[in-house]
Amino acid sequence: MIAKDLISDTIMPLQTSDTGITALNWMEEFKVSHLPIVNNFEFLGLISETDIYELNNYDEPLGNHALSLNSPTVNEGQHVYDIIRQVHEQKLTLIPVVDEKNHYLGSITLQCLTKYFARLAAVDNPGGIIVLEMGIHDFLLSEIARIVESNDTVILSLYVMTLPDSTKMQVTIKVNRMDIAPLIATFNRYNYNIKASFFETDFDQSLHDRYDSLMRFLDI
Repeated sequence: MIAKDLISDTIMPLQTSDTGITALNWMEEFKVSHLPIVNNFEFLGLISETDIYELNNYDEPLGNHALSLNSPTVNEGQHVYDIIRQVHEQKLTLIPVVDEKNHYLGSITLQCLTKYFARLAAVDNPGGIIVLEMGIHDFLLSEIARIVESNDTVILSLYVMTLPDSTKMQVTIKVNRMDIAPLIATFNRYNYNIKASFFETDFDQSLHDRYDSLMRFLDI
């Protein structure tokens, strides 16, 4: 997934003729703390809620103020992981997308990224979850996949997380079956350390309820 595929069609950029009041109203409407400022198609910078509160006059056009605009952007072809890194490092609620001529193409919001990763993690698909813990050098994706497939099961999503100050990692696997007892038994037979497993219907319903609630919140 690249930047141009994640652009939100709800965010409107500010013009230099817009006022601080307009910017604050839009931020409240769009549920963000940042908005891009453009001049026709050219991206000028990103203004934050804090920038606006520091203005002496909210009713003057933004172009009348010497704002300390920063310019975090991503190119339309950048990968989603690069986008997440920038959003995290700079504590942004959205990030503008530009082309090679610095023309503004749109913005990617936290809501867009959250929805993407919800789909990536197969949150809306029923299935069981197994969390394995192992040494970093013991991780063999091919063997894990073989064990899962030997139980007539399909991996819906898999992600890894290295543990801080440790040589261990956790591997979280979501599969397309609720009854994962045979799969757990196979992992145990191969001496895998199973840290957690979730396969009860009540848990699955709770997960779906939380996912639905999150999606309703993001669509407000």
